[in-house]
Amino acid sequence: MAANEKIEEGLEFIPKFDKDGLITVIAQDAGSGQILMTAYMNRDALDLTIKTGYATYFSRSRQKLWKKGEQSGHFQRVQQILVDCDQDCLILKVSVDQGQCHTGYQSCFYRALKKDSNNNLEFIAEKTYDPNETYNK
Repeated sequence: MAANEKIEEGLEFIPKFDKDGLITVIAQDAGSGQILMTAYMNRDALDLTIKTGYATYFSRSRQKLWKKGEQSGHFQRVQQILVDCDQDCLILKVSVDQGQCHTGYQSCFYRALKKDSNNNLEFIAEKTYDPNETYNK
């Protein structure tokens, strides 16, 4: 089996990390199908996620691992990990409670580009919690 065929058609999990050692991850609500957020994992974050069953990511700005919910209490319990054809992107199907975005929304995707506009956004969701109460505990 050729290398590409092994990655694209095989049953061995061979995640392809980029030059910085990261892989793109999309978190999706397992119940509703709503896309919650996009983040990155390094090998350690991926291994912890698989081992614990809770999403752990790598913060590029802080250069460290972070377990989703460690500050807010809004954890992501992983139900399934989907792997794309090139094994360079993952989707985590997760069970969640209220709000997954640090701004107070259920999803980080709470705005959309307005129709017939190339630079104006509109809100498409309501806040589900007050981030000031959550993060100032």
